[in-house]
Amino acid sequence: MVSVRVEESKLHAVCIPAPAQGHINPMLKLAKLLHHRGFHITFVNTEFNHKRLLKSRGPDSLKGLPDFHFETIPDGLPPSDIDATQDVPALCHSTSRTCLVPFRNLLSKLNTTPDIPSVTCIVSDGVMSFTLQAAEEIGVPEVLFWPTSACAFLAFMHYPHLMQRGLTPLKASAVILNTFDALEEDVLNALSAMLPRVYSIGPLHLLLNQIQDDSLKSIGSNLWREEPECLNWLNTKEPGSVVYVNFGSITVMTPQQLVEFAWGLANSKQTFLWIIRPDLVVGDSAELPPEFVSLTKERGILGSWCPQEEVLNHPAVGCFLTHSGWNSTLESISGGVPVLCWPFFGDQQTNCRYSCVHWGIGKEINNDVKREEVERLVREMMVGERGKEMKAKAMEWKKKAESAIVPGGSSHVHFDNMLNQLLLPTNTLT
Repeated sequence: MVSVRVEESKLHAVCIPAPAQGHINPMLKLAKLLHHRGFHITFVNTEFNHKRLLKSRGPDSLKGLPDFHFETIPDGLPPSDIDATQDVPALCHSTSRTCLVPFRNLLSKLNTTPDIPSVTCIVSDGVMSFTLQAAEEIGVPEVLFWPTSACAFLAFMHYPHLMQRGLTPLKASAVILNTFDALEEDVLNALSAMLPRVYSIGPLHLLLNQIQDDSLKSIGSNLWREEPECLNWLNTKEPGSVVYVNFGSITVMTPQQLVEFAWGLANSKQTFLWIIRPDLVVGDSAELPPEFVSLTKERGILGSWCPQEEVLNHPAVGCFLTHSGWNSTLESISGGVPVLCWPFFGDQQTNCRYSCVHWGIGKEINNDVKREEVERLVREMMVGERGKEMKAKAMEWKKKAESAIVPGGSSHVHFDNMLNQLLLPTNTLT
């Protein structure tokens, strides 16, 4: 029997995130939105992260849909069994040098495999820009997805050494950003003057939550096992009474910084939920002083990972102590939760400044963290007048975020425009 390909009119998007938790999460949300609009999805992880994903969620967790499947490419780094984020500079260097050939081979395999449609478009993380060459070679449109704030992306566009190397302005047909017009209007206008097409379609998790599809919900992206027990604990707490602490998937700190945060939380006398990754402390285990654990056991709970979107939407959470990654910032805005910011690297300093100065929803903690400052700022945010003002401002942004993703809202309209102008086969890029 001769194998035949499925109907060629079926749309097929290949989605490839940068190999880090904060990039995988929003790309998977975008892939689910495209699937809901009729696309066959191939989601491309690195081999290392795919193994971690199967370990955290189980071997059958990625088999939910016949037209939403996962593929892998090597990242070029030596094999490792560690359950932690790889060295970021080494990973960026390796993927940029080694991933084009395996990605090209994957596209060739997809285009010659019976029972799946030919690839019609590529949606790539902006960091994985080697994919632009592969898309050009097979003659399909590509759009770059930057899972950062628009303000951070604009800052990247102005890095002098990037311009000297000819990497900016980006030679790309379009850029997708996980933000919304009301939040970053001036910045988005500036980017639109620099790039041919800019689509602000966030908050992606709110846009995705409009879709009632249990099979899509079963496909997750967390590389660590979630501990949903914390939600039951939050259910026992008063509204706005809990400080949620999570420094994301990459941020690391020294043992002394961990101790300063611990005693700052303890001395604030506030109830807290603190997520501490096993690899949070540089070169050491994340061990807290026994005295701290004993003192706070009645009003604090510790975990290693959690369903953050659900936590930030829980009424008991009154403040978020965060590294100011963009996913965390946007999820906090969407939940109406003010922030205490301790940025680490990358776009986090920019996000912190906008949260504290432009959006009026946060305060920054000094990089050389001291327990007295943590205590003072936590108290101010949870029970002080300034904290009440920032909570009110955060609730205003929450309403604007919700307005952006409903039919007729800015992000909903931009998502439709992105499909019609870029990814549907009846349209070509100009």
